[in-house]
Amino acid sequence: MATSRLNIFFMATIFVLVTSIAAKEYVVGDENGWKLDFDYQNWAKDKVFYVGDTLVFNYAAGVHNVAKVNGTGFQQCSTSASNGIMTSGQDVVPLQTPGRKWYICGVGKHCELRNMKLVITVLPQTWAPAPSPMATSTSGKLAVPTIYGFVVALFGSLLLLLV
Repeated sequence: MATSRLNIFFMATIFVLVTSIAAKEYVVGDENGWKLDFDYQNWAKDKVFYVGDTLVFNYAAGVHNVAKVNGTGFQQCSTSASNGIMTSGQDVVPLQTPGRKWYICGVGKHCELRNMKLVITVLPQTWAPAPSPMATSTSGKLAVPTIYGFVVALFGSLLLLLV
């Protein structure tokens, strides 16, 4: 009985660790944030987004906003009340489903004339994420592929079972 509970606990721990380690947080525009005249399509082109990841939009509250729109709203730079417009200045958007996702700034002509729009494709979560390339960071932080975190978590969990 105690062994089966330990096994269930172990499996639940592994599941939580795998899903939390695999998820990434992307700050839209990196240190530039969500602002006028930035090429968000270029920013997103080398990134792979998965279900479970999050987007963070950083901007001056009251100056910009973020609206989740459909493809037509993206092309026309138009929003509606049903779009769920975010205005906090530090908006966190969980990517919960696979598919195309469109985001625009709904203030004035920021989308239409000043390029404040982003489209991404979110892929289904996989148990074995593709290895990410080592990236150099301007902040001086070491970029470590996600798989190393998974290996460390798995090894640590196995050690806990032995103790």
